[in-house]
Amino acid sequence: MIVMKFGGTSIENATAIDRVACIVKERIEQRPVVVVSAMAKVTDTLVAMSKAAGSDQRDQALELCHGLRERHYAAASELLGHVNAAEIYSQIKAEFDSLDDLLRGISAVGELTPRSTDNVLSYGERISSLMVTAAFAVRGIDSVLVDARDVMITDNRHTHAMPQMDVIGERLRERVRPLIEAGRIPVMGGFIGATPERVSTTIGRGGSDFSAAIVGAGLGAEKIEIWTDVDGMKTTDPNLCPDARRIKVISFEEAAELAYFGAKVLHPATLLPAIQKNITVYVLNSRNPKNEGTRIQSRAPKSRNVFKAVAAKKRITVIEIVAARMLMAHGFLKSIFEIFDRHRCPVDVVSTSEVSVSLTVDSNEAIPAIAADLQHLADVKYEGRKAIVCLVGENIRGTSGIAAKLFSALADINVRMISQGASEINITFVIDEDDVPEAVRRLHDTFFSEVDPEVFE
Repeated sequence: MIVMKFGGTSIENATAIDRVACIVKERIEQRPVVVVSAMAKVTDTLVAMSKAAGSDQRDQALELCHGLRERHYAAASELLGHVNAAEIYSQIKAEFDSLDDLLRGISAVGELTPRSTDNVLSYGERISSLMVTAAFAVRGIDSVLVDARDVMITDNRHTHAMPQMDVIGERLRERVRPLIEAGRIPVMGGFIGATPERVSTTIGRGGSDFSAAIVGAGLGAEKIEIWTDVDGMKTTDPNLCPDARRIKVISFEEAAELAYFGAKVLHPATLLPAIQKNITVYVLNSRNPKNEGTRIQSRAPKSRNVFKAVAAKKRITVIEIVAARMLMAHGFLKSIFEIFDRHRCPVDVVSTSEVSVSLTVDSNEAIPAIAADLQHLADVKYEGRKAIVCLVGENIRGTSGIAAKLFSALADINVRMISQGASEINITFVIDEDDVPEAVRRLHDTFFSEVDPEVFE
């Protein structure tokens, strides 16, 4: 049994969904479970309409909803033909009618809560999985729709809900495994879930990858395929470096670091369930299905290149906490991190000196409140528009002169923080956001001018 996840660009229109059906047909004998995202850009539109409804702009919200309704009708008509589309039309209509009512309710109350946000956002995957299931059936695939909210049980932390793995495992065995054993192809939406009381939740943007990995781990899949619109993971962002190379094989640990520090191909949490069950993950291109993509496994072969890739994570804020008398006092660092925990704000990079602690966080609206709490402990300064650049590879510690070579390439770029040692496989540093394109290009030229053909293409 395998899990196949298709992202928004892989099901962005009727042509793309037809292509996905062909890919799934080729893997029927491997007994696939299919997980789909919302169609491309749909989640962004749902975010926009929910904010409009919460800001007393009901007409704008309903207009955006009408546009999505027409887009899905058009795709369904092209996929199924007018004769077969009648039933799916009524189902799509019912979903959008419900969404219209929800937007009117949000507008009437005049407040957009995290719970309401999740409810609105859930419609993208609910409708896309409905359409994909119908498209598969018309093309001779014995597919069956599984409502993710019946399986992906989470806590009630809306917009960033935490999946309850034990309960999900039970639901998968009860509701999905019998379908697989009967020779059917389950199709479900990623990204969405529900509380035990069946209140809709989401597990964070990009969470369809995570959903697929959870399903794969819960069902004991042989492999998990993440289908996107690029030929696997690259040595860096090809938008910054057109000569970026495809990584043929990479370790779980390296891929997880890259995902966390800005590589856009995978959601950062994707690999955790796969690592726990040692399930190989493939990153593949639905527009070029013959390409071998990237294989992610527990151990990768040795490479002649020190690094596997360069990644950059923007929209970072550096927070500096200065407390000359308190820094070494018992419990001081604990008090700092308790504040970040209270605001549910994860910390990326930490650096300490004799009188200060510097750390980085994703820029968000909680930072002023965090700074206000920290000021009870020490003097606080914070500065946004920073970026984390991360170089990942398993050969770092065994190779001398790497840091010198790296920072020589960036001699005229101001580096704010440096971290090496917390992980044996990465070197991380902080620079201004505006310097990212030039820094990444220089580093890629320095470390990937020649590549090991066994690992890269």
